[in-house]
Amino acid sequence: MSLRIAIDCMGGDHGLTVTVPASLSFLGHTPGVGLILVGLSDQIEAELSKASFVDRSRIEVRHAAEVVGMDEPPASALRGKRQSSMRLAVESVKSGEAQACVSAGNTGALMAISRFVLKMLDGIDRPAIAAPIPNQKGGVTTVLDLGANVDCEPQHFLQFAIMGVALAEAIEGKANPTVGLLNIGEEVIKGNDAVKQAAELLRASTLDFRGNVEGNDIYEGTTDVVVCDGFVGNVALKTSEGLARMIGGFIREEYSRNWFTRLAGLVSLQVLNRLKGRLDHRRYNGASLVGLRGIVIKSHGSADAMAFEQALRRAHEAARNGLLDRIAKALPRLSGEAVRADT
Repeated sequence: MSLRIAIDCMGGDHGLTVTVPASLSFLGHTPGVGLILVGLSDQIEAELSKASFVDRSRIEVRHAAEVVGMDEPPASALRGKRQSSMRLAVESVKSGEAQACVSAGNTGALMAISRFVLKMLDGIDRPAIAAPIPNQKGGVTTVLDLGANVDCEPQHFLQFAIMGVALAEAIEGKANPTVGLLNIGEEVIKGNDAVKQAAELLRASTLDFRGNVEGNDIYEGTTDVVVCDGFVGNVALKTSEGLARMIGGFIREEYSRNWFTRLAGLVSLQVLNRLKGRLDHRRYNGASLVGLRGIVIKSHGSADAMAFEQALRRAHEAARNGLLDRIAKALPRLSGEAVRADT
């Protein structure tokens, strides 16, 4: 079995009650893949015993004596918990025992541990958080950075674009993905100095750069990849999540207002269910920590089993389609001398 994924089974708001059932479901739908389940081994075994069938030939349970808390400071997790399930899962990627790891745990701790253990790819200064956001074309827009880097230099935007393109190719199956630079307007003169200089670097590269895009373009699918700094990206992501919850709440309120609206809800149930399915955030769970010498996927902390399984699928696609090799090969070809901060 050539491809294995390491899972931090203890991470997230729900821990083993989500990660183990999701892992078993993933194995059932994905032949030829093995899993390393990392965590408190007796608790993992107890959860596995609840399943009607477990293919033990594809599962290794690896004991971890410590667990990183969801609110734990990243420095504490990095320095004080070297035997945590999160750390051991990442180290299995470093050693080559696994080709990817997935965790729903503390984002800051996962980023700190992953960067310390795996180190950065040559030509990349900083890791970025990238995630798919559904668009009106029926696909997704890959957006990065979503919170890892608050302040960015022009060359970092170029690096994000290169990694985003590789990610869209490896996971979304896009050929020659298009790139947009998130800005406050489409005009060349818009934006701060870092964004203007980043646009110049992107235009000089061989990426299919389509210029500046605005927030609405993410959902319109104007480009396959949208790059921005982590401050802007995180605000855009959290605003989108809040808006989606508000709209969902409004719809439920209106349909439950009286007997007539409840009846209307029954009549339109099929349409509502299809709409719910298209907008279901669980289908897009799994943010990639790109730029590292290994594949690390961050699941949302509140993910249920369906959402966590989707994160496992993204890890599998990234590893199976050679995400790291794609980034490494693309760097010198697409960016020339402009990539690194010290050039």
